[in-house]
Amino acid sequence: MEANGVEERADDVTALAAGLLDSVNESLGAPMAPVWEAAFRGVPRHTFLPGTVWVGEDLVECDREAAPVDWLRHAYADTAVVTQVNDGGTAAPGERWASSSASAPSIVFRMLDLLDVRPGHRVLEIGTGTGWNAALLAHRLGPGRVTTVEVDPALAARAAARLEDAGLGVRTVRGDGARGAGAEGPYDRTVATCSVRSVPPAWIAGTRPGGIVLVPWESPWLCYGLLRLTVDGYGGASGSFSPYSAFMLMRGQRTDLRIYRDVVRDHHVPQESATRLAPGRSPAGTGPRSSRSGCNCPASGGPGTRTPTSRASPPASGWPPPTRPPGRPWTWTGGPPTASPCGSTDRAGWGRRSRPPTAGGASPAAPGRNGSA
Repeated sequence: MEANGVEERADDVTALAAGLLDSVNESLGAPMAPVWEAAFRGVPRHTFLPGTVWVGEDLVECDREAAPVDWLRHAYADTAVVTQVNDGGTAAPGERWASSSASAPSIVFRMLDLLDVRPGHRVLEIGTGTGWNAALLAHRLGPGRVTTVEVDPALAARAAARLEDAGLGVRTVRGDGARGAGAEGPYDRTVATCSVRSVPPAWIAGTRPGGIVLVPWESPWLCYGLLRLTVDGYGGASGSFSPYSAFMLMRGQRTDLRIYRDVVRDHHVPQESATRLAPGRSPAGTGPRSSRSGCNCPASGGPGTRTPTSRASPPASGWPPPTRPPGRPWTWTGGPPTASPCGSTDRAGWGRRSRPPTAGGASPAAPGRNGSA
């Protein structure tokens, strides 16, 4: 079995893939649907990964030719694998930051399940990445049913070649995914493999009424989870959150990552404080309101978009946060950042120990976030 010019032993791939399938099913809390298991087996993940990946919090380089056993092991671990650093530029080890990655397989299949694709559906994917997610969709739906858009020219070219080799009939587009895919719509499903702070109107407009838009969502405060919207017939959409996931921010919306390394250092110690102000009350004491800690609800979509509110949003790392007496709001501020940080490092709770993600949530990503599949 060959990918990227190097041959692996079929027995090794089979054994590692079987172990990954078990891990994904355990994370999901139930065996994946037979159609997705068939796609998993029919579209080997390692055939879509580049010959060099970066792993761990320090983004250590792992080259397929120099360390084939380690490379293959990372390809079939239920973690995100960084596939590009510094937007494809060169950087010394201490200056690397993740700019694209192959998402943890458990979150890939969790999203495919939430997408609820049916035979005959047409799907638009924003963020081709390695092309693996588009290949899984095309295996399920057939040729000519999946269009994928990638903004990075190098990533787009590499993924297009891999998809062409797979012969699955995926239409690849190089361009700004925030603009959709032009006149090819409307689509039955639109899925993004990058997070956004506001849902681009083109995604709503390019999805047929009754169709679904599934997108990782975050604010400057936190990476919340997956936003699943159902498009109405009036130019809007509404839906709900599925928590516990973190993806790299869409390039047109992302913040300069250097700011977090400048503000928060590894040796910093969190500072805790308490307040008598309940999250359900406005700061001016003018009456109850929905607490929208970091949700920035107006920016989450166009007219008709309904964004649920949340009183306490669990952090993506740092479990468990400190315990405080019931009923008293508190904050936990500071602490070391991840290699690819998401929003503020503030942690918020509501007088009780927050719970970490349960089985079925997103698997931890190296270096702390998922990315394009």
